[in-house]
Amino acid sequence: MSARILLVEDDRTIGDVLLGSLTAHGYTARWEQAGGPALDAAARNGFDLVLLDLGLPDLDGVEVCRRIRALHPDTVVVILTARAAEMDVVLGLDAGADDYLTKPVRLGELLARVRAHLRRAGGERAGVLEVGDLRVDTGARRASVAGRELELRAREFDLLARLARDPGTALSREVLMADVWDEHWFGSTKTLDVHVAAVRRRLAAHTSGRVPVITTLRGHGYRLELP
Repeated sequence: MSARILLVEDDRTIGDVLLGSLTAHGYTARWEQAGGPALDAAARNGFDLVLLDLGLPDLDGVEVCRRIRALHPDTVVVILTARAAEMDVVLGLDAGADDYLTKPVRLGELLARVRAHLRRAGGERAGVLEVGDLRVDTGARRASVAGRELELRAREFDLLARLARDPGTALSREVLMADVWDEHWFGSTKTLDVHVAAVRRRLAAHTSGRVPVITTLRGHGYRLELP
């Protein structure tokens, strides 16, 4: 299941760009353009992360942050605003925000921060990912199939863990490269195929009937799923 993100932004141009980018990177994103509807959405659905503007038409974003924090203490709140004064930063963080970014923001940096926050939050909530007989302990950096440990290189483990976080979800090459190799990778994406092939060999060495496989999605990327 992909991470659920609530975007609270009243500027249509910025909202369109952010929503499109979040969706393209595999997130389940919802966009609200005012504080009241955002609070209603948060109360009904719950989200893994909230991207929150402060200059909203009905409520001040700091108050929205405070209410979301009270409603869902585990939800990550990232303030994204044009307010750059030190006092605004202090107020936002004191209201419960986990991060504070000022506009204009570099999209790559924003997405990297979103991934970092979600990784940390996911690790705190559940350090073990299970898909069939595959078990990935992200805290201990150990993976096993039906109790037999997989010998994985560092990037192979990161790749398998990323796929296991969203089993059954089509993950694009761009998302996998950004999440596993980070935004600063400028080499060929062939390295992704090489690592996928290696992880496939590790998984195929186990004969359990519930070993997940990595399916190639031509022109898009990969998906981890049970056969």
